[in-house]
Amino acid sequence: MGKFFDNSKKLFENALQYVTVSADVVKTLEHPKQIIQVSIPLRKLNGDLEIFTGYRVHHNDLLGPTKGGIRFFPTVDLDEVKSLAFLMTFKCAVVGIPFGGAKGGVVVDPKKLKRHEIEHLSRGYIRGIYDFIGPDVDIPAPDVYTNEMIMGWMADEYNKISRKLTPAVITGKPVALGGSLGRDDATARGAYYVLRAMIKKKKWNPKKLTVAIQGYGNAGYHLARLLHDDGYKIVGLSDSKGAIFTKKGSLDPESVMRRKREAGKLEAVYCKGTVCDIVKHDRITNEELLEADVDILVPAAIENQITKKNAGKIKAKIILEVANGPTSYEADAILAKNKQIVVPDILANAGGVTVSYFEWLQNRSGDYWSLGTVHENLEKIMITAYGAVTKIQDELKVDMRTAAYIVSVKRLVAAIEAKGTAEYFKT
Repeated sequence: MGKFFDNSKKLFENALQYVTVSADVVKTLEHPKQIIQVSIPLRKLNGDLEIFTGYRVHHNDLLGPTKGGIRFFPTVDLDEVKSLAFLMTFKCAVVGIPFGGAKGGVVVDPKKLKRHEIEHLSRGYIRGIYDFIGPDVDIPAPDVYTNEMIMGWMADEYNKISRKLTPAVITGKPVALGGSLGRDDATARGAYYVLRAMIKKKKWNPKKLTVAIQGYGNAGYHLARLLHDDGYKIVGLSDSKGAIFTKKGSLDPESVMRRKREAGKLEAVYCKGTVCDIVKHDRITNEELLEADVDILVPAAIENQITKKNAGKIKAKIILEVANGPTSYEADAILAKNKQIVVPDILANAGGVTVSYFEWLQNRSGDYWSLGTVHENLEKIMITAYGAVTKIQDELKVDMRTAAYIVSVKRLVAAIEAKGTAEYFKT
Protein backbone atom coordinates (compact mmCIF):
# COMPACT_ATOMS: atom_id res chain seq x y z
CA MET A 1 0.00 0.00 0.00
CA GLY A 2 1.42 3.43 -0.98
CA LYS A 3 2.50 6.20 1.35
CA PHE A 4 -0.01 8.75 0.04
CA PHE A 5 -2.92 6.37 0.65
CA ASP A 6 -1.58 5.52 4.12
CA ASN A 7 -1.41 9.24 4.97
CA SER A 8 -4.96 9.75 3.75
CA LYS A 9 -6.19 6.87 5.93
CA LYS A 10 -4.49 8.41 8.99
CA LEU A 11 -6.65 11.53 8.62
CA PHE A 12 -9.77 9.35 8.67
CA GLU A 13 -8.50 7.28 11.60
CA ASN A 14 -7.74 10.45 13.56
CA ALA A 15 -11.38 11.51 13.29
CA LEU A 16 -12.51 8.11 14.61
CA GLN A 17 -11.20 9.08 18.06
CA TYR A 18 -14.18 11.42 18.35
CA VAL A 19 -16.94 9.30 16.80
CA THR A 20 -18.32 6.00 18.07
CA VAL A 21 -18.54 3.68 15.08
CA SER A 22 -18.89 0.00 14.30
CA ALA A 23 -15.82 -1.90 13.14
CA ASP A 24 -17.82 -2.44 9.93
CA VAL A 25 -17.48 1.28 9.17
CA VAL A 26 -13.70 1.18 9.33
CA LYS A 27 -13.50 -1.96 7.19
CA THR A 28 -15.85 -0.48 4.61
CA LEU A 29 -14.13 2.87 4.26
CA GLU A 30 -10.54 1.63 4.30
CA HIS A 31 -10.91 -0.33 1.06
CA PRO A 32 -11.68 0.97 -2.44
CA LYS A 33 -14.73 -0.67 -3.97
CA GLN A 34 -13.35 -1.12 -7.49
CA ILE A 35 -10.14 -0.43 -9.40
CA ILE A 36 -9.50 -0.60 -13.12
CA GLN A 37 -6.21 -0.21 -14.99
CA VAL A 38 -6.22 0.14 -18.77
CA SER A 39 -3.64 0.36 -21.54
CA ILE A 40 -4.33 3.10 -24.09
CA PRO A 41 -2.60 2.70 -27.47
CA LEU A 42 -1.91 5.99 -29.25
CA ARG A 43 -0.63 6.29 -32.81
CA LYS A 44 1.29 9.55 -32.67
CA LEU A 45 1.37 11.99 -35.56
CA ASN A 46 4.91 10.91 -36.47
CA GLY A 47 3.69 7.33 -36.92
CA ASP A 48 5.09 5.91 -33.67
CA LEU A 49 2.86 3.79 -31.43
CA GLU A 50 2.92 4.59 -27.72
CA ILE A 51 1.04 2.81 -24.95
CA PHE A 52 -0.19 4.90 -22.02
CA THR A 53 -1.46 3.57 -18.68
CA GLY A 54 -4.77 4.80 -17.29
CA TYR A 55 -6.52 4.25 -13.95
CA ARG A 56 -9.99 4.72 -12.50
CA VAL A 57 -10.83 4.01 -8.86
CA HIS A 58 -14.26 3.88 -7.23
CA HIS A 59 -13.65 4.32 -3.52
CA ASN A 60 -17.17 4.25 -2.15
CA ASP A 61 -20.76 4.71 -3.36
CA LEU A 62 -22.56 4.77 -0.01
CA LEU A 63 -24.14 8.16 -0.62
CA GLY A 64 -24.62 7.95 -4.38
CA PRO A 65 -22.79 7.34 -7.66
CA THR A 66 -19.06 7.96 -7.44
CA LYS A 67 -17.62 11.28 -8.58
CA GLY A 68 -14.09 12.48 -9.25
CA GLY A 69 -11.73 14.10 -11.69
CA ILE A 70 -9.37 12.73 -14.33
CA ARG A 71 -5.80 14.00 -14.37
CA PHE A 72 -3.20 13.78 -17.12
CA PHE A 73 0.16 13.91 -15.35
CA PRO A 74 3.55 12.18 -15.73
CA THR A 75 3.73 10.96 -12.12
CA VAL A 76 0.21 9.52 -11.85
CA ASP A 77 0.21 6.12 -10.14
CA LEU A 78 -2.33 3.85 -8.51
CA ASP A 79 -1.48 4.98 -4.97
CA GLU A 80 -2.19 8.59 -5.90
CA VAL A 81 -5.47 7.78 -7.65
CA LYS A 82 -6.66 5.60 -4.74
CA SER A 83 -5.81 8.36 -2.27
CA LEU A 84 -7.61 11.03 -4.26
CA ALA A 85 -10.68 8.80 -4.63
CA PHE A 86 -10.60 8.27 -0.86
CA LEU A 87 -10.48 12.04 -0.29
CA MET A 88 -13.38 12.55 -2.71
CA THR A 89 -15.61 10.30 -0.60
CA PHE A 90 -15.11 12.59 2.39
CA LYS A 91 -15.26 15.77 0.33
CA CYS A 92 -18.70 14.90 -1.05
CA ALA A 93 -19.88 13.92 2.42
CA VAL A 94 -18.68 17.11 4.14
CA VAL A 95 -20.70 19.33 1.78
CA GLY A 96 -23.66 16.93 1.83
CA ILE A 97 -24.00 16.13 -1.87
CA PRO A 98 -25.23 12.65 -2.94
CA PHE A 99 -22.01 11.29 -4.42
CA GLY A 100 -19.27 8.90 -3.40
CA GLY A 101 -15.59 9.23 -4.18
CA ALA A 102 -13.75 8.30 -7.38
CA LYS A 103 -10.68 9.44 -9.28
CA GLY A 104 -8.94 8.73 -12.55
CA GLY A 105 -5.68 9.47 -14.25
CA VAL A 106 -3.41 8.78 -17.19
CA VAL A 107 0.36 8.59 -16.91
CA VAL A 108 1.32 11.19 -19.51
CA ASP A 109 2.98 14.56 -19.93
CA PRO A 110 0.35 16.34 -22.05
CA LYS A 111 2.83 19.13 -22.81
CA LYS A 112 4.70 16.65 -25.01
CA LEU A 113 1.63 15.79 -27.11
CA LYS A 114 -0.03 17.64 -29.98
CA ARG A 115 -3.67 18.61 -29.56
CA HIS A 116 -4.86 15.87 -31.93
CA GLU A 117 -2.89 13.34 -29.89
CA ILE A 118 -4.46 14.54 -26.64
CA GLU A 119 -7.90 14.15 -28.22
CA HIS A 120 -7.13 10.58 -29.32
CA LEU A 121 -5.72 9.78 -25.86
CA SER A 122 -8.84 11.20 -24.17
CA ARG A 123 -11.15 9.16 -26.36
CA GLY A 124 -9.00 6.04 -25.88
CA TYR A 125 -9.23 6.42 -22.11
CA ILE A 126 -13.03 6.52 -22.28
CA ARG A 127 -13.09 3.44 -24.50
CA GLY A 128 -10.99 1.68 -21.87
CA ILE A 129 -13.19 2.60 -18.88
CA TYR A 130 -16.57 2.76 -20.67
CA ASP A 131 -18.14 -0.08 -18.67
CA PHE A 132 -16.86 1.48 -15.44
CA ILE A 133 -18.66 4.85 -15.74
CA GLY A 134 -22.18 6.20 -16.28
CA PRO A 135 -24.54 8.87 -14.90
CA ASP A 136 -25.87 6.44 -12.27
CA VAL A 137 -22.52 4.74 -11.61
CA ASP A 138 -19.51 7.07 -11.81
CA ILE A 139 -19.27 10.59 -13.21
CA PRO A 140 -15.79 11.88 -14.19
CA ALA A 141 -14.74 15.54 -14.32
CA PRO A 142 -11.61 17.60 -15.09
CA ASP A 143 -8.57 17.67 -12.84
CA VAL A 144 -4.86 18.49 -13.23
CA TYR A 145 -4.00 19.16 -16.91
CA THR A 146 -7.47 18.29 -18.18
CA ASN A 147 -10.11 20.87 -19.08
CA GLU A 148 -13.58 21.41 -20.50
CA MET A 149 -12.45 20.65 -24.06
CA ILE A 150 -11.09 17.26 -22.96
CA MET A 151 -14.30 16.56 -21.02
CA GLY A 152 -16.26 17.40 -24.18
CA TRP A 153 -14.22 14.85 -26.18
CA MET A 154 -14.72 12.24 -23.48
CA ALA A 155 -18.47 12.82 -23.27
CA ASP A 156 -18.72 12.65 -27.06
CA GLU A 157 -16.82 9.34 -27.13
CA TYR A 158 -19.15 7.88 -24.50
CA ASN A 159 -22.15 9.01 -26.56
CA LYS A 160 -20.73 7.38 -29.69
CA ILE A 161 -20.21 4.05 -27.94
CA SER A 162 -23.63 4.08 -26.23
CA ARG A 163 -25.38 5.39 -29.38
CA LYS A 164 -27.35 7.91 -27.35
CA LEU A 165 -26.86 11.34 -25.82
CA THR A 166 -25.97 11.06 -22.15
CA PRO A 167 -24.76 14.51 -21.03
CA ALA A 168 -24.82 13.60 -17.31
CA VAL A 169 -22.02 11.03 -17.75
CA ILE A 170 -19.28 13.66 -17.43
CA THR A 171 -19.24 17.12 -15.84
CA GLY A 172 -17.00 20.09 -16.47
CA LYS A 173 -18.03 20.10 -20.13
CA PRO A 174 -18.25 23.22 -22.32
CA VAL A 175 -21.52 25.08 -21.73
CA ALA A 176 -22.46 24.50 -25.38
CA LEU A 177 -22.33 20.74 -24.73
CA GLY A 178 -24.40 20.77 -21.56
CA GLY A 179 -21.90 22.20 -19.12
CA SER A 180 -22.96 24.43 -16.25
CA LEU A 181 -22.41 28.14 -16.00
CA GLY A 182 -20.03 28.86 -13.12
CA ARG A 183 -18.00 25.66 -13.48
CA ASP A 184 -14.87 27.52 -14.65
CA ASP A 185 -14.24 29.21 -11.29
CA ALA A 186 -16.21 26.83 -9.04
CA THR A 187 -13.24 25.44 -7.07
CA ALA A 188 -11.85 28.91 -6.43
CA ARG A 189 -15.23 30.42 -5.64
CA GLY A 190 -16.02 27.69 -3.11
CA ALA A 191 -12.71 28.36 -1.35
CA TYR A 192 -13.40 32.09 -1.52
CA TYR A 193 -16.78 31.71 0.19
CA VAL A 194 -15.23 29.65 3.02
CA LEU A 195 -12.34 32.08 3.51
CA ARG A 196 -14.67 35.07 3.43
CA ALA A 197 -16.83 33.51 6.15
CA MET A 198 -13.74 32.78 8.27
CA ILE A 199 -12.32 36.29 7.91
CA LYS A 200 -15.72 37.77 8.79
CA LYS A 201 -15.96 35.54 11.88
CA LYS A 202 -12.50 36.66 13.00
CA LYS A 203 -13.39 40.30 12.24
CA TRP A 204 -10.20 40.79 10.22
CA ASN A 205 -9.89 43.48 7.56
CA PRO A 206 -9.26 41.88 4.12
CA LYS A 207 -7.47 45.02 2.91
CA LYS A 208 -4.76 44.45 5.50
CA LEU A 209 -4.15 40.80 4.63
CA THR A 210 -1.44 39.49 2.29
CA VAL A 211 -1.86 36.36 0.16
CA ALA A 212 0.54 34.04 -1.66
CA ILE A 213 -0.81 31.43 -4.08
CA GLN A 214 1.26 28.43 -5.15
CA GLY A 215 -0.11 27.18 -8.46
CA TYR A 216 -1.35 29.79 -10.91
CA GLY A 217 -3.59 27.54 -12.96
CA ASN A 218 -7.35 27.79 -13.26
CA ALA A 219 -8.18 27.63 -9.54
CA GLY A 220 -5.23 29.78 -8.45
CA TYR A 221 -6.00 32.47 -10.98
CA HIS A 222 -9.71 32.72 -10.19
CA LEU A 223 -9.09 32.78 -6.44
CA ALA A 224 -6.48 35.54 -6.87
CA ARG A 225 -8.99 37.50 -8.94
CA LEU A 226 -11.79 37.16 -6.39
CA LEU A 227 -9.56 38.05 -3.44
CA HIS A 228 -7.95 40.98 -5.29
CA ASP A 229 -11.42 42.39 -6.01
CA ASP A 230 -12.14 42.26 -2.25
CA GLY A 231 -9.00 44.25 -1.47
CA TYR A 232 -6.63 41.47 -0.35
CA LYS A 233 -2.99 42.12 -1.27
CA ILE A 234 -1.84 39.41 -3.66
CA VAL A 235 1.92 39.48 -3.07
CA GLY A 236 3.06 36.11 -4.41
CA LEU A 237 2.10 33.82 -7.30
CA SER A 238 3.76 30.75 -8.79
CA ASP A 239 3.52 28.16 -11.53
CA SER A 240 5.61 25.07 -12.28
CA LYS A 241 8.50 27.22 -13.55
CA GLY A 242 8.88 29.46 -10.49
CA ALA A 243 7.34 32.28 -8.50
CA ILE A 244 7.09 36.06 -8.38
CA PHE A 245 6.86 38.07 -5.19
CA THR A 246 6.41 41.74 -4.38
CA LYS A 247 7.15 43.37 -1.03
CA LYS A 248 5.09 46.45 -1.79
CA GLY A 249 1.63 46.82 -3.22
CA SER A 250 -0.32 44.00 -4.82
CA LEU A 251 0.02 41.95 -8.00
CA ASP A 252 -2.77 42.36 -10.55
CA PRO A 253 -4.09 38.83 -11.26
CA GLU A 254 -5.62 39.71 -14.64
CA SER A 255 -2.41 41.30 -15.95
CA VAL A 256 -0.21 38.49 -14.65
CA MET A 257 -2.41 35.86 -16.31
CA ARG A 258 -2.46 37.80 -19.58
CA ARG A 259 1.34 37.96 -19.50
CA LYS A 260 1.56 34.25 -18.72
CA ARG A 261 -0.62 33.37 -21.71
CA GLU A 262 1.24 35.70 -24.07
CA ALA A 263 4.84 35.17 -22.93
CA GLY A 264 4.58 31.74 -21.33
CA LYS A 265 5.93 32.96 -17.99
CA LEU A 266 4.83 34.71 -14.81
CA GLU A 267 5.82 38.35 -14.51
CA ALA A 268 4.59 41.13 -12.26
CA VAL A 269 2.98 43.44 -14.75
CA TYR A 270 0.21 45.97 -14.96
CA CYS A 271 -1.71 46.02 -18.21
CA LYS A 272 -3.76 48.89 -19.59
CA GLY A 273 -5.40 47.93 -22.84
CA THR A 274 -2.83 46.03 -24.90
CA VAL A 275 0.16 47.63 -23.17
CA CYS A 276 1.75 45.76 -20.24
CA ASP A 277 4.41 47.40 -18.10
CA ILE A 278 6.67 45.25 -15.94
CA VAL A 279 6.63 46.39 -12.30
CA LYS A 280 9.21 45.74 -9.61
CA HIS A 281 9.18 42.20 -8.22
CA ASP A 282 11.43 39.39 -7.02
CA ARG A 283 11.83 36.01 -8.67
CA ILE A 284 11.78 33.22 -6.11
CA THR A 285 11.29 29.45 -6.06
CA ASN A 286 8.06 27.61 -5.28
CA GLU A 287 9.65 26.47 -2.03
CA GLU A 288 10.43 30.06 -1.05
CA LEU A 289 6.87 31.11 -1.86
CA LEU A 290 5.53 28.53 0.59
CA GLU A 291 7.75 29.97 3.31
CA ALA A 292 6.98 33.64 2.52
CA ASP A 293 5.93 36.01 5.31
CA VAL A 294 2.25 36.35 4.40
CA ASP A 295 -1.07 36.15 6.23
CA ILE A 296 -2.72 33.60 3.92
CA LEU A 297 -0.97 30.84 1.98
CA VAL A 298 -2.88 29.00 -0.74
CA PRO A 299 -1.38 25.72 -1.99
CA ALA A 300 -3.24 25.35 -5.30
CA ALA A 301 -0.88 23.06 -7.21
CA ILE A 302 -0.41 19.36 -6.38
CA GLU A 303 -0.16 17.12 -3.33
CA ASN A 304 2.59 16.92 -0.68
CA GLN A 305 3.90 20.48 -0.95
CA ILE A 306 3.97 21.14 2.80
CA THR A 307 5.87 18.36 4.56
CA LYS A 308 7.67 17.81 7.86
CA LYS A 309 10.78 19.28 6.20
CA ASN A 310 9.30 22.72 5.55
CA ALA A 311 6.22 22.93 7.82
CA GLY A 312 8.20 24.62 10.59
CA LYS A 313 9.21 27.36 8.15
CA ILE A 314 5.66 28.21 7.07
CA LYS A 315 4.79 31.68 8.38
CA ALA A 316 1.22 32.12 7.16
CA LYS A 317 -1.56 32.37 9.76
CA ILE A 318 -4.02 30.58 7.44
CA ILE A 319 -3.28 27.79 4.94
CA LEU A 320 -6.19 27.46 2.50
CA GLU A 321 -5.87 24.10 0.72
CA VAL A 322 -7.16 24.55 -2.81
CA ALA A 323 -5.05 21.62 -4.07
CA ASN A 324 -5.83 18.04 -3.10
CA GLY A 325 -3.62 16.70 -0.30
CA PRO A 326 -1.01 19.49 -0.31
CA THR A 327 -0.13 18.97 3.37
CA SER A 328 1.33 15.74 4.72
CA TYR A 329 0.07 14.12 7.91
CA GLU A 330 3.33 14.95 9.75
CA ALA A 331 3.21 18.56 8.58
CA ASP A 332 -0.34 18.91 9.89
CA ALA A 333 0.86 18.19 13.43
CA ILE A 334 3.58 20.83 13.15
CA LEU A 335 1.19 23.49 11.85
CA ALA A 336 -1.33 22.68 14.60
CA LYS A 337 1.40 22.95 17.25
CA ASN A 338 2.29 26.39 15.84
CA LYS A 339 -1.39 27.40 16.08
CA GLN A 340 -1.73 27.92 12.34
CA ILE A 341 -5.16 27.39 10.79
CA VAL A 342 -5.39 24.85 7.99
CA VAL A 343 -8.62 25.01 6.00
CA PRO A 344 -8.62 21.40 4.73
CA ASP A 345 -8.90 20.40 1.10
CA ILE A 346 -12.06 18.34 1.60
CA LEU A 347 -13.82 21.58 2.56
CA ALA A 348 -11.80 24.34 0.88
CA ASN A 349 -11.82 22.93 -2.65
CA ALA A 350 -15.24 21.27 -2.58
CA GLY A 351 -16.73 24.02 -4.75
CA GLY A 352 -15.64 22.17 -7.88
CA VAL A 353 -17.46 18.94 -7.13
CA THR A 354 -20.47 20.91 -5.84
CA VAL A 355 -20.94 22.73 -9.14
CA SER A 356 -20.28 19.42 -10.92
CA TYR A 357 -23.24 18.13 -8.92
CA PHE A 358 -25.27 21.11 -10.17
CA GLU A 359 -24.27 20.27 -13.76
CA TRP A 360 -25.31 16.64 -13.26
CA LEU A 361 -28.69 17.80 -11.92
CA GLN A 362 -29.19 20.16 -14.85
CA ASN A 363 -28.24 17.48 -17.39
CA ARG A 364 -30.72 15.03 -15.91
CA SER A 365 -33.59 17.49 -15.62
CA GLY A 366 -33.01 19.56 -18.77
CA ASP A 367 -33.53 22.69 -16.66
CA TYR A 368 -30.43 24.89 -16.93
CA TRP A 369 -29.62 27.50 -14.30
CA SER A 370 -28.51 31.11 -14.53
CA LEU A 371 -25.05 32.06 -13.28
CA GLY A 372 -26.63 33.85 -10.35
CA THR A 373 -28.52 30.70 -9.33
CA VAL A 374 -25.30 28.63 -9.50
CA HIS A 375 -23.41 31.13 -7.32
CA GLU A 376 -26.29 31.43 -4.85
CA ASN A 377 -26.61 27.66 -4.42
CA LEU A 378 -22.85 27.16 -4.21
CA GLU A 379 -22.50 29.80 -1.50
CA LYS A 380 -25.37 28.26 0.46
CA ILE A 381 -23.78 24.79 0.43
CA MET A 382 -20.26 26.00 1.21
CA ILE A 383 -21.34 28.25 4.08
CA THR A 384 -23.53 25.48 5.54
CA ALA A 385 -20.59 23.06 5.38
CA TYR A 386 -18.26 25.64 6.94
CA GLY A 387 -20.77 26.16 9.75
CA ALA A 388 -21.06 22.41 10.41
CA VAL A 389 -17.27 22.04 10.53
CA THR A 390 -16.66 25.01 12.84
CA LYS A 391 -19.48 23.87 15.13
CA ILE A 392 -17.70 20.52 15.64
CA GLN A 393 -14.38 22.32 15.95
CA ASP A 394 -15.68 24.54 18.73
CA GLU A 395 -17.47 21.71 20.54
CA LEU A 396 -14.59 19.21 20.52
CA LYS A 397 -11.64 21.66 20.50
CA VAL A 398 -10.05 19.99 17.49
CA ASP A 399 -8.31 21.35 14.40
CA MET A 400 -10.37 22.16 11.33
CA ARG A 401 -9.26 19.13 9.32
CA THR A 402 -10.27 16.72 12.06
CA ALA A 403 -13.60 18.52 12.41
CA ALA A 404 -14.25 18.23 8.65
CA TYR A 405 -13.55 14.49 8.74
CA ILE A 406 -15.83 14.07 11.74
CA VAL A 407 -18.70 15.74 9.83
CA SER A 408 -18.02 13.45 6.86
CA VAL A 409 -17.67 10.30 8.94
CA LYS A 410 -20.97 10.90 10.73
CA ARG A 411 -22.80 11.10 7.40
CA LEU A 412 -21.06 8.00 6.04
CA VAL A 413 -21.65 6.08 9.27
CA ALA A 414 -25.37 6.78 9.03
CA ALA A 415 -25.43 5.26 5.53
CA ILE A 416 -23.46 2.17 6.58
CA GLU A 417 -25.53 1.57 9.70
CA ALA A 418 -28.76 1.95 7.72
CA LYS A 419 -27.81 -1.28 5.91
CA GLY A 420 -27.02 -3.13 9.14
CA THR A 421 -23.69 -3.68 10.91
CA ALA A 422 -22.24 -6.56 12.95
CA GLU A 423 -23.87 -5.16 16.09
CA TYR A 424 -27.32 -5.37 14.46
CA PHE A 425 -26.93 -8.91 13.17
CA LYS A 426 -25.52 -10.22 16.49
CA THR A 427 -28.51 -9.07 18.54
